Amino acid sequence: MPASVPASVTALLRRQFDLTWALAEYHLDRLEPGDFLWEPAALCWTMRQDPAGGWRADWADTEPDPVPVPTIAWLTWHIGWWWSVAADHVRQRPARERDDIRWPGPGAETVAWLRELRSEWTDTLDGLTEAGLDRPSAYPWPADAGLTVADLAAWVNAELMKNVAEIGQLRLMRAAGRAAGRAA
Repeated sequence: MPASVPASVTALLRRQFDLTWALAEYHLDRLEPGDFLWEPAALCWTMRQDPAGGWRADWADTEPDPVPVPTIAWLTWHIGWWWSVAADHVRQRPARERDDIRWPGPGAETVAWLRELRSEWTDTLDGLTEAGLDRPSAYPWPADAGLTVADLAAWVNAELMKNVAEIGQLRLMRAAGRAAGRAA
């Protein structure tokens, strides 16, 4: 017998999020430190260490053509950026700027950071009422778009699913390339 339709929009959004996060965990559990900065093409966006030891994302205010292939490092930073700002908007806190988001670096620290963001997001999502979901949202679209916090939560699910699929594809490509190199 199929599962029943959730009684609320919040429950539906949470069920969709949990499904997406299960895919994230599959790949996060298998990431190796070398996966993060692996560049699969000559034209890549990645994270670069600055003189102070922090990390800075490659970025262009106007999307280049062709679009650079992001590394897993860049994708994990990107998730951290948009997800932090999404939580700021839903919790009605001042939104952080892109340069305020600090990427922890390649390895377990970044995986832990993403899991912390997941925990904050599920607390945020679980705390929303139907009225809270109907509140106007000006992120990630313009304020006059007429969209709501429910739209933002649905966008988080979609954006996370896309970014996790990209991370998974890059991880699989790198692993397959290493396996092929051993077989040769």
